[in-house]
Amino acid sequence: MPERLPPRGGPAPAPSAQVDLFARRAEPRVYSVTEITRELKAVVEGKFVGLLVKGEVSNLRQPSSGHLYFTLKDTEACIDAVLFRTEARRLRFALRAGLSVLVRGRLSVFEQQGRYQIICDSVEPLGAGALQVAFEQLKQKLIEEGIFDPARKRPLPFLPRRVALVTSPSGAVVHDFLRVLHRRFPNLPVLIVPARVQGDGAAAEIARAIARAGRARDIDVVVVARGGGSLEDLWAFNEEIVARALAACPVPTVSAVGHETDVTIADFAADVRAPTPTAAAELVARVKDELLADLAARKARLLRAWRALAERRRSALEARRARIADPRRLIGERKLKLDRLEQRLVQGVRSPIDDDKRAVALLAARLERAHPRAQLLRLGKHAAQLEERLLAAARKQLAQRHKRFEQLAGKLDALSPLKVLARGYAVVFGEGGHALRSAQEVSPGQALRVRLHDGELDAEVKSVRKGDPAQ
Repeated sequence: MPERLPPRGGPAPAPSAQVDLFARRAEPRVYSVTEITRELKAVVEGKFVGLLVKGEVSNLRQPSSGHLYFTLKDTEACIDAVLFRTEARRLRFALRAGLSVLVRGRLSVFEQQGRYQIICDSVEPLGAGALQVAFEQLKQKLIEEGIFDPARKRPLPFLPRRVALVTSPSGAVVHDFLRVLHRRFPNLPVLIVPARVQGDGAAAEIARAIARAGRARDIDVVVVARGGGSLEDLWAFNEEIVARALAACPVPTVSAVGHETDVTIADFAADVRAPTPTAAAELVARVKDELLADLAARKARLLRAWRALAERRRSALEARRARIADPRRLIGERKLKLDRLEQRLVQGVRSPIDDDKRAVALLAARLERAHPRAQLLRLGKHAAQLEERLLAAARKQLAQRHKRFEQLAGKLDALSPLKVLARGYAVVFGEGGHALRSAQEVSPGQALRVRLHDGELDAEVKSVRKGDPAQ
C-alpha cells in the first residue's frame, strides 16, 4: 500500500483512521472591537504592574486639571505616559522636555482610543537625584531674574545695634551663635526669631520669620542659621520662598546653613554667606576689646595731633606779633599807601570818562550826518528817477507791442477766408455739413449748400464732370 502524505499544516493521520472529507469545519470566533480591546487590557494590565521604564520626556502638556501628560521615547520607540495631579505635586523638580527620567508605574489600555500608556506613580531624573535637579532648576531661574546679582549685595554694618537670628530655638545653633557673639562683643542685643528648619512647612516658617525679623525695631542684620545635615535635611533652605524672602529683606542678611561644604539657595540669595553659624557670629560682631583698644589709640593720636597743631599756631602767632613792633608806624604806612591808591583811583576813573566823552561827541557827529531826513531825501530823488525811467520803458514797450499787433492783424486779415470769398470765390458744403474738395464726393441730384461772401445758396447737383485736379 503506498505511503500517504500528511495534510499541509497538520500532523499525518493514523494509518487506520478514516478521513471524512465532507465533515463541517469549526467556525473561527469573531471579536468586536470592544471585546478584543478588553481582552488586551486584561492581559496587559494584569502583567505589567510595578513597571520601571526609562526614557526621554517629550510632548509635555499640563492642562488646567493639573495632570502631566508626556511621551517617553528612546532612539527607536515611544510610549505615552501620565502623572496625575496628586503625584505631580510631590515632584521636587520641574518636569521638562528633553529630561531623561526613570518612571515607576503600571501599563494601562485606554479603550476609547485603543492606545496603551503608563500610569506613573513616581518620576525620578536619571544621572542626578530629584533634589539636585530641583536645586539646579531653581538656581538657574533665580540667576535669570537677577536675585543672585552681586550688584544687589549689601555690606554688613560695621557695628550693628541689634542682631536677629532666625533658627530653631531648640537646636545647638542658638547656643553656639550666642557664645561666640557675646565673647566677641558682650551685651550686643540679639532677637531670636523661632522657625522650624526641617520638614514640611519649614520653608514657609523660615520665610515668615525673615520678614518678621526685617520689620523688627533697631535690627541692622538678619542671620539665618542651621546646623549640618543631609541634602534632604537642608532642603527648606533650597525653597524659592526662602530665597525671595532673603532678597526682599530690608536689612543685610547672612546665610549660615550647614557646614562649610554645604551649599544652599539661601547662600546665593543672602548678602553674605557664612560657612557655619559660629563663623556668622564672627562676621556680624567685631571684638569689642579690639575696638576699644583701637579707639584709645586713635584718641591718643588725635590728642597728640591737636597739641602739635596748637603749638604750631602759637608759634605762628608769636612770629606775627614780633613783626608788629609799633602799631602807629604800621598805621602811618597804611595811610600813605591808601593815599597813593586814592590818587590812582581818581586818575583811573577820570581818564575813561574823558575818553567816553570824546567818543560820544564823535558818534553824535556821525549820527547827525546819517540822520534819516537826509537819507529819505536821497532815496526820494532816486525813487523819482526810477519812476521816470520805468514809465519811459513802459511807453516804449507798449508802442513796440502795438506796432507788432497791427502787423500781425494785417497778415491775419490777408489770410482770412472771408477776404477770399470777397474776391468771388465760394465754399460748397455737402449733406453732412463738411466742405467739398472734390467732384467725386457728390452725385447728381444731391442737395448742396453754397457759402458766398454775403450769404448762402441752396443748390442741387445736375451732373458731375470730373476734371484733372492739376488743371
